Amino acid sequence: MEEIFDKWKVMVFPRNVLVGHDVTNRIAELCDQIHAGNDPLVIYDPITKKLAGDKITETLEKNGYAVDVINVTHGATMKEVKRVVDHAKKVGSEFFIGVGGGSIIDVAKLAAYKFGVSFVSVPTNAAHDGVASPRASIKEEVGSVSISANAPLSILADTAVISKAPYRSLASGCADAISNLTAVMDWDLARRLRNEEFSSFAAVLSKTAAMLILDNAEYIKPGIEESSWTVIKSLIVSGVAMSVAGSSRPASGAEHMISHMLDRLSPGTAMHGEQCGVSSMLTMYLHGGDWKMIRNALKLIGAPTTAKELGMPRAKFIEALVHAHELRPDRYTILGDKGLTKEAADRLLKATGVA
Repeated sequence: MEEIFDKWKVMVFPRNVLVGHDVTNRIAELCDQIHAGNDPLVIYDPITKKLAGDKITETLEKNGYAVDVINVTHGATMKEVKRVVDHAKKVGSEFFIGVGGGSIIDVAKLAAYKFGVSFVSVPTNAAHDGVASPRASIKEEVGSVSISANAPLSILADTAVISKAPYRSLASGCADAISNLTAVMDWDLARRLRNEEFSSFAAVLSKTAAMLILDNAEYIKPGIEESSWTVIKSLIVSGVAMSVAGSSRPASGAEHMISHMLDRLSPGTAMHGEQCGVSSMLTMYLHGGDWKMIRNALKLIGAPTTAKELGMPRAKFIEALVHAHELRPDRYTILGDKGLTKEAADRLLKATGVA
């Protein structure tokens, strides 16, 4: 008897990706190519307005676009997402352009998803892979939550702008990309133990993004624009891996769960990517892999490798390791169903020198 193959998946990728020196000047050319409309809403905050927002608005207006703008001043919250959507309804925006770091782009992509329009991602730093992913990290009372959103229709990454951001942001982006290694290991573990759907293509893309950083770790330095070029390419590939998978699985495993729990226990202490990098050392150790390779790469780049460098109390880290598995009971990782005991967490931190 002939079997009927009834399986489908929607994968949305960036149509155009423009990366390089002073490419902000080419924003109108990019918008012409994507045919998203003539009425863009440019979304920025007071800092990114000066870095690139004003230039983008001016360039688009000179090229015949009817531009409207909105300032996001309270970070990536649902309140700000609603404010953007309400403003877009009022002025009749046809597509969004998110200009900024992770928070602004998260607001833009989720607002675009809710309003039903496309959005263009214009990162002003390279702190994590949200610049190209179909997920938005939104702050709630209990901490950050990951929500399905629009992948960018296009990405414009000006390395001249990104290289001027604090180097800490770039190092954080490197750490976030490196943590893909353990995210993929967790995903494969779930495939073997829980028969979870697994995409080999997405896994390869995710690991490729990580290896791009690992292979170039000694060359990623402050004040070098080529470093920004390397990191932003890696983060874009990581975002595409999530689009292929249809979830954050290729780039988010136990290390991200630990990071999100640290956010709840000690909010605002360290950057997302920094926490993921240190946490991936721990989860790689649990997997029996080469955690020292991750540590050495992070050190070369100048990213934190210890709880002290994160500014995180040891007790908070132990608590995060014990409870991280509770954040995503639907997502099986090396932490298992019950997480670590306090004794195991204590040994883990000592064994890796994290705390």
